[in-house]
Amino acid sequence: MERYLLIVSTICFLAAVLHTAVELRTGVFRPMRFNFFAVGLGFIFQTAFLSLRGHALGRCPLTNLFEVFIFLAWSVALMYMLVGSIYRLSLMGAFTAPLVVLLQGFALLAPIDRPHPSRLPANPWVEFHASISLVAYGAFALACIAGVMYLVQERQLKTHHLHSIFYHLPPLADLFTAMTRLLWWGFVLYTLGIVSGFFTGHPLPRVQVVAAIGIWLLYAAILQGRHLRWLAPKRVAALCIIGFSAALVLLWGITFTAELNPTP
Repeated sequence: MERYLLIVSTICFLAAVLHTAVELRTGVFRPMRFNFFAVGLGFIFQTAFLSLRGHALGRCPLTNLFEVFIFLAWSVALMYMLVGSIYRLSLMGAFTAPLVVLLQGFALLAPIDRPHPSRLPANPWVEFHASISLVAYGAFALACIAGVMYLVQERQLKTHHLHSIFYHLPPLADLFTAMTRLLWWGFVLYTLGIVSGFFTGHPLPRVQVVAAIGIWLLYAAILQGRHLRWLAPKRVAALCIIGFSAALVLLWGITFTAELNPTP
């Protein structure tokens, strides 16, 4: 039952992707109310899946790589639902949906849904550490998507090749403001995640600590460069993309290490 919920959720996000592709093909890119509805519906089915899996496990559903990818996709959709309407980035759904489809599609197709070997009681600090860190990843993902939108619009302005999508992109200044705030939200949440990791009562594997601090330092450097105006907006947008790509690779490594060295 729970896997069917996830499949339906993925279909909802895929519908947003296909709708965008059709709109682009016709050359008429209308406001993305359909995308917001499709992403919202997909988010509801994601939440239902995580709720059922969590009740079945008796803990936060972050016990293997499969659940981590689904929780990350849920975090991306959550941040979109919260931030998209605030900053009026309705078109962000057209960029968010493909990322969620990619994450969930991989999780559904890859043989990574293996039972967690530990049967010990759940540790609230471990669960808070893992969940808040992944929500931070959701903010970093939205900052990455805003960065892509910024570079797309900046490129069209530079080359004077304005496609219909251009007229539905938020102004560059608004995108840059969204990027900056998403970076700050992600950074604060990720800091809470790292700090809470030291209260779990269990020694964390060194490779996980080094990887987490590495990601923290990377985003701290981006924010510092932005604050001191060392980095132009275009460079910040590019670093948002690079930063999230690096964070995603390291997340895989951290989760893989955790599966090899499970903690309660």
